[in-house]
Amino acid sequence: MSDCIFCAIIDNQAPGSVLYEDDYCVVFMDIAPVNAGHALVVPRAHAAGLADLSEEIGMHLFRIAQRTAAAIRRTEIPCQGINLFLADGEAAFQDVFHVHLHVIPRFEGDQFTISADWSQRPPRRELDALAAAISDAYDRIWPAEE
Repeated sequence: MSDCIFCAIIDNQAPGSVLYEDDYCVVFMDIAPVNAGHALVVPRAHAAGLADLSEEIGMHLFRIAQRTAAAIRRTEIPCQGINLFLADGEAAFQDVFHVHLHVIPRFEGDQFTISADWSQRPPRRELDALAAAISDAYDRIWPAEE
């Protein structure tokens, strides 16, 4: 895509601090990192959203994210934990519309937060109804193999 910064980085048309690449993805440092070592795992093929990505490439991205997290832990970068974060859609805070998986090193006292009202406890019947609706949609998209 001509106006996609990640496609430009992948095609060496824009600068990127690449730490890993293979036939399916490229991993480079985030230019606005939450913490030092914050990396992005990005598929080579442009896909705006998660549903636009093949399952095989999606699995590969997570495999490479696991490896990236393990590599970060073996450096001097402060890292007591790792967050993997994928924003899919504007409402989910996606700001570059090319799928990318954040690998974020975490440590006690860092400034990264995810805020929500974690105290909400819907009644079981509501959770069951939501589960049934999603399960029905799942079955329509991916029918059980016979």
